[in-house]
Amino acid sequence: MKGWLTPDWPAPARVRACVTTREGGFSLPPFEGLNLGSHVGDDPVAVERNRELLTSTLGCKPAWLSQVHGVRVVEANPGQVHEADGSWSAEPGVASAVLTADCLPALFCDRAGTRVAAAHAGWRGLANGVLEETLDALALPAEDVLVWLGPAIGPAAFEVGPEVREAFLASHPETDSAFQPSANEGKFMADIYQLARIRLVARGVQAVFGGGYCTVSDPRFYSYRRAARTGRFASLVWMAD
Repeated sequence: MKGWLTPDWPAPARVRACVTTREGGFSLPPFEGLNLGSHVGDDPVAVERNRELLTSTLGCKPAWLSQVHGVRVVEANPGQVHEADGSWSAEPGVASAVLTADCLPALFCDRAGTRVAAAHAGWRGLANGVLEETLDALALPAEDVLVWLGPAIGPAAFEVGPEVREAFLASHPETDSAFQPSANEGKFMADIYQLARIRLVARGVQAVFGGGYCTVSDPRFYSYRRAARTGRFASLVWMAD
């Protein structure tokens, strides 16, 4: 659909990926557009119509998750909603999908196009290892993995407290470079994209792409920090038949 994003990464031809925006859909304000989150207070009928529109447009079967800011990663199953923050698939036509509105969506595939995965990484999930758990679930050599970082809160908008910085520094001291002092004393501006790259590189993944958006400043996307009562957009990756 016009207005949706296609990730710019050198994935093999059979790997397809998409990030939705607010473009299209049936939800009314404040969820106006293509809200795909069923947990945010939107009309369930509108959400279901939005999901049907997504499925018919992309021609895949999304495996939705009940996301809890954890690190559990499951095999994608369109017939079951698992409580998890990541999924992987080796089955053509089954899309690993995550919903976000400032958290970081990360899409994975291998160079041969045999497996895909998607992870939802808020700062807690990122600090606790959801990207690493996704790599473990894929069970692929790190040099074979490609990762694309989708739209998330940008470094100019992501103000955090010292506890967030300390959570990252405890396991990866080099993440100090991803935090800059804020204008508000004691606070920091965090670069979630840099934090993700550092942790992926630490696991041997060099092919990391994306990371150029800010959901807070870009009105195409839902943003929880911009408006707490809002919808969710989807990032999906799958293999064509």
